[in-house]
Order: sequence, then C-alpha cells, then structure tokens
Amino acid sequence: MQSIAARMRQVRMARHFGRVCAIKAGTIWAEGLNSHASLGDRVLFSMGSENDLTGEVVALHAKEAIILPEGPMDGLSIGTQVELIFAPSLAPSTSWIGRIIDPFGRPLDGRPLLAGGEERGFRPPPPPAAGRNRLGARLNTGLAVFDTLLPLVRGQRMGLFAGSGVGKSTLLSLLARGVSADVVVIGLIGERGRELREFVEEVLGEEGMARSVVVAATSDQSPLTRRRCAWAAMTVAEYFRDQGKHVLFLADSITRFAEAHREIALSAGESPSYRGFPPSTSQMIMSLAERSGPGAIGSGDITAIFSVLVAGSDMEEPVADILRGVLDGHVVLDRAIAERGRFPAVDVLRSVSRSLPNAASAAENEQIARARSLLGTYAESELMIRAGLYAPGSDQRLDEAVRIYPALDAFFARSSPNARQSFALLAEALGPSPMRAPIV
Repeated sequence: MQSIAARMRQVRMARHFGRVCAIKAGTIWAEGLNSHASLGDRVLFSMGSENDLTGEVVALHAKEAIILPEGPMDGLSIGTQVELIFAPSLAPSTSWIGRIIDPFGRPLDGRPLLAGGEERGFRPPPPPAAGRNRLGARLNTGLAVFDTLLPLVRGQRMGLFAGSGVGKSTLLSLLARGVSADVVVIGLIGERGRELREFVEEVLGEEGMARSVVVAATSDQSPLTRRRCAWAAMTVAEYFRDQGKHVLFLADSITRFAEAHREIALSAGESPSYRGFPPSTSQMIMSLAERSGPGAIGSGDITAIFSVLVAGSDMEEPVADILRGVLDGHVVLDRAIAERGRFPAVDVLRSVSRSLPNAASAAENEQIARARSLLGTYAESELMIRAGLYAPGSDQRLDEAVRIYPALDAFFARSSPNARQSFALLAEALGPSPMRAPIV
C-alpha cells in the first residue's frame, strides 16, 4: 500500500521543459524554466540514452537557470531538452531499518525498498527552541572512557575530531553497537566505495545493522549527492524521532559535507572566504547540527555524533572550529596515541563533554576531577620524565601522577557494560590518594 501511494505521488499533472543554452565552468545553463524552477529543484537532461543526466538548480538569472550536474556531462550539447522534476523529497519507513540506501531513498543492497506514507523535505526547520526537551539521562556506551570522563547523555551532540587512519570509523561502529538507542542512523558522506560493504559486514556487523539505517554516498559521486547524504540521513533520523524513539545519529564526516557544499557554492557564484570555504558554510553546518539534539516535548530525541577530519590535528581549521562552537562537547583522537597501540586513541585532556557536571554524581565528579588533574600534571612534565630528569620524591603530586599513569592509560582502552562498572574500574586505576588521610 505504501509503495502504491509513493508511486502515485510521483505522477506529475504538468511537465515543464527547457533547453540547454550554454555549458561553462562545470555548470549547465538552461533557458525556458525560470517561470517554474526554484533553487534546489532537480532537472533531467534527455540525452537519448538509458543513463540520462540529472542535475540541480543552484542559481537563477533573469532568463537562465544555472544547473550543476550530478554526473559526467559527456554527450551533452547545446539545445538538449531539460525537464524540470522539482525538489526531491524522502518518505522514510520503519522497514528501512537494517537497510542501506542512497540519499534519494533508493536501495543500495539489491533488495526492494518500500517508501513510507509521508513525504519529508530534506531541509526542514529544527524543533522550536523554547519547546524542546532538556538533555536526558546518561547513556551506556560500552567504553569506559565515555562512561566516565566523557559521558554521553540522551539528546547530546558530540564532535569526533580525528585525522585519517586514527580509528575514527572503528570508534563510530563501537558506539553504534554499544550506545543505548532504539534506532541508529548512519550517514556515510563521501566514503570510499570499497569500504561500504566492509563497514556494514565487518565493522558494524549483524548486531549493529539490526537496528541501523545506513545512508551512503561514495566519494566518486557529485558534490550534490554527497551534500544531500547528510540531509537525507538527518531526515530519516527525524522520522524515527517524531515516532517518540531515541535515535543515535552518526555522521562520517562533516568535513566532506562542507567540502561538497564548497564545490556547489563556488559553482553558483559565491565568493570563497577562509581557506576557500564560502561564508554560507557556517550556516550550512550549524543548521544541520541544530536539527539533531532533544526533540520537541512529547517526541523522541536525536543523540548525534559528528565526525570531523582534521589534517595534522589542526583544531582551528574552519569546519572543526565551526562545529566545535555549536556542539555539546568534542572528542579528539590523537595519532601519537594510536601509533603506540592504545585504542580508542582519545586525547582526554583535549576532549570535553558539556554534559558534566550534571551527568555525574558528586563522588563521580570528584573522581573525574582527580583523573584530569593527574593527567595534566603528567603531561606538563612528560618531556622531563622521558628524558630521565625526573627525580622521585621531589614533588608529591608528580610522584602520584607518574605512579597511576600506566593504569589510567590502560583504563582508557577498557570496555565496560555500564557506567557504574566503569567508575569502579576508574577508582581501581586511580587507587587511594596519598594527598589525604584514608577513611576508616
């Protein structure tokens, strides 16, 4: 029934056509559509083949519509017929759980896919700010470092900042399997095509896929498709949120989303700004982030983790800087930690969860503060310690930091079934404090 309704919605009562009048700088100019076309509408170029070219209207002039193609323009010529097919929409369904789809709601796993009964736009507004739920309870993640020093709560939005090859995708898969949620929606934006099946079958596995919807756009696809991948994944997450479910949203990565938007905006004539990103990049990233988080009162929530590729651990690069300012915390993965074999390679001192101190009890916050203080003390003197210049007994605080550092470093790689057990493991790693008298 849903499939029939979806097909009926695709029937157009009127069809609008134009003609290609110019092809330049990677864009296609078409005339005859301006009285009907709007920004964001899609078009179809009739090229007399099974693989007709599609594109999207990215700018409008007095007489011409500027179109960015979604594929190679081989065979396109002046005078080619252009048909307006208007703005795309998505109709998610509960039957999408366990499936892999593209940004237009088409199956990528070779099986039929039913559309839902309600069409949704790709860029709806976020829930009203004054009518949203507050952040919820702490979530179990299965990873000790996240259950203690970097807690994740229901409705929180976290950033995962890492360079390539540091374990970002593997960490996302562990969170997809371990975080308590009703549905997991994963947006793979601009990923390498060969990695999709490996991620689904090996990294995510049957357990993770059983409650997940994967929306994927590979790196060879057009920037229009890659940018739409993030919007489509968020639209799917909003569908389940509006059903009252708790949704875990994972986006990998926002950097590729921003890069895709940069290509589109520059083609549309927007001027480049800092490091080539146009001014609209900031609003594009922030509007995506605002759609996640606590839902409206009476609905569910979207707990979101956005990954960012940072070259050379540069936390001041534009995408990282924009996203860090609108999220509820960030986690930094460090290459040096990964290279010495500790996973997840979280740099705890450079990471923060803004759900603290509310997400922990007074006793737990005291443990967290002590662990961070000792890590900071060790980091300040690490060069001296490794150079052999450290003399035990000269500084009681440094002595304690040196003593507990190996156990604390090992703790960050531990898995744990729940937060209570994680704090017990943290207490074991910290041991009794020599700075205070023991409690009898």
